[in-house]
Amino acid sequence: MKSNPEYYFYDSKLAISPAELQDLYRFTRWGRSRSLEQIEKMLNGTSMCFSIRHNGKLIAFCRVLTDFVFRGSLWDILVHPDYQGKGIGSQLLEYALGHPALRNVPVIVTYTSELTSFMGRLGFEPREGLLILQRRPMEYS
Repeated sequence: MKSNPEYYFYDSKLAISPAELQDLYRFTRWGRSRSLEQIEKMLNGTSMCFSIRHNGKLIAFCRVLTDFVFRGSLWDILVHPDYQGKGIGSQLLEYALGHPALRNVPVIVTYTSELTSFMGRLGFEPREGLLILQRRPMEYS
């Protein structure tokens, strides 16, 4: 756990309840239909979860799937709308990517169409032609 005078940073999925994470997902178009059971199962299957609290309230979250050696993928980057534009998302990702368990993983990717400029400020670069995205035709509402 990292902290500053107002915010508390956590690197454990035990610091998050499915209900409060569901409350954060409701602000996204892609995650608002996730059930408590799905969120609980997702948390259990995730390598590492990172979160920030302010006055006890969950205000930011992201998760990483990784082998801790060669590759990792960053998912579900969430910041409560009341805290967006204040550097909270940048602090969350700096905390996650600088974590001792992840900082030496040479390739961490993320898939987003909504956060491209934000992720670019944190050193993520679009690399067209290096990866072909293939997916099964499954969409969430």
